[in-house]
Amino acid sequence: MIEPTEQRVRNAVVWRCKCDCGNEILVESRKLKPGVIYSCGCEKSPYDGVQDLTGLRFGKLTVLGKSGKKAKDGNPLWLCQCDCGNTIETTKRRLITGNTRSCGCGKKPPLKDWVGKRFGRLTVLSYARKENGFHIWHCRCDCGKEVDVRQSNLQNGWTRSCGCQRSPQKNLHYADGTCLEMLRPDLMYKTNTSGVRGVYYSHKRNKWIAQIMFKQKCYYLGGYDRIEEAAEARHTAEEKLFGDFLKWYEEIHPRKEKQKRQDLQRKSHKISQE
Repeated sequence: MIEPTEQRVRNAVVWRCKCDCGNEILVESRKLKPGVIYSCGCEKSPYDGVQDLTGLRFGKLTVLGKSGKKAKDGNPLWLCQCDCGNTIETTKRRLITGNTRSCGCGKKPPLKDWVGKRFGRLTVLSYARKENGFHIWHCRCDCGKEVDVRQSNLQNGWTRSCGCQRSPQKNLHYADGTCLEMLRPDLMYKTNTSGVRGVYYSHKRNKWIAQIMFKQKCYYLGGYDRIEEAAEARHTAEEKLFGDFLKWYEEIHPRKEKQKRQDLQRKSHKISQE
């Protein structure tokens, strides 16, 4: 590398580089990692044209063969065995560029000793594995169910149970893309400040705005000078949209009608209390 230029490629600095053969070329900074660009073109990468990596070594890794899986970018994953005995899956690009040289056994800090530690309702039983760069721990929930959880999710408090303590709002009933619990007239969102569902005051327009959500779409019902007028517009829209929809749903599912109605009433009551 000789010097950076003022040229940019996708916000990456372009450097003026000199090859051992004497030629000078411009290279993006992201391509100056070992294994990406070896020369100005006078010398090819030792892995150019190599399709099968089986048996080759990269750092502490020995390639066993293709795993049969693909990465998010669509490239095939290769199964590799580390000198410590662990196996990992990675891409050809990460191997030949030197980004992956081991299973992670040589990285610091060392693996946390979390066996027996509690996170919410979860108790760590054992270390499970490393998956896609994340440490996975095997845990038992207070309800008795056992789950595998990422270390970062435990440490940040994002996972506190096996899922048995999820909010009722995450276990709702849907039909034709519509949440049935949200159609009940006794449900009120926490963020509502008008006291009327689907009605809010617009300070910009000095109007009471009425709207309604149905089948994942928001419908504008108009702006009104009085909240009573906006509430009436919302009520009329509920009767037309929600009433016909619930009637259709009950006709399609006659056997489950009674049980579903009871479930909806119970869940609506829980959501309203929250």
